[in-house]
Amino acid sequence: MKAAVITFPGSNCDRDLAVAFEQAGAQVTRVWHKDTSLPDGIDIVGIPGGFSFGDYLRCGAIAARSPIAQAVTGFAERGGHVLGICNGFQVLLEMGLLPGALLRNAKLKYICKPVGLRVEASDTPFTAAYEQGATITLPIAHHDGNYTADPETIAQLNAEGRVAFRYADNPNGSMNDIAGIVSANRRVLGMMPHPERAFAPIHGSTDGRRMFDGLIGAFAPA
Repeated sequence: MKAAVITFPGSNCDRDLAVAFEQAGAQVTRVWHKDTSLPDGIDIVGIPGGFSFGDYLRCGAIAARSPIAQAVTGFAERGGHVLGICNGFQVLLEMGLLPGALLRNAKLKYICKPVGLRVEASDTPFTAAYEQGATITLPIAHHDGNYTADPETIAQLNAEGRVAFRYADNPNGSMNDIAGIVSANRRVLGMMPHPERAFAPIHGSTDGRRMFDGLIGAFAPA
């Protein structure tokens, strides 16, 4: 598997995400936000967490208008796979690749702690290594993780099985306990929890590694 990891000014999880891909067995190319194209032959784009452009305007709004954003959008529209984590999820929403918005946490406080998640969909390349209904533990670290959408969008996400993860104990007020969603073609995943920070035993959980191992398996040659 070949992965590209985007770096914006203010990204702080780009190296973590690149290392997770690499240790799972992927070839990784780092891409700067001012680049106008993605490397040839990549299978997946990773948009990491952090505070791109200082979270000015709205979280992810400026990053979604960076030169590289058009290339990522085109890649996704051609059926490419994209993983957006935390700030990366915010960027995907601002790019219009996923529906909804991420508002300030319900108690207006930054939250940084491990949380329990329920795997709602195991029929995506990102979640194939998990059993549907399983509970896993991943860390969160965000101030604007309160997923919100209109009732029709929430109903559609539920009806189409596009909620990938739900919080077991909702920490931020997200509607329907939503922690991560996928696109209609199931090839774009946005999630607030950090799987790359639950990769090795020293992290306290290896539940995140299964996502990257599953992706490697999904792209393994037949």
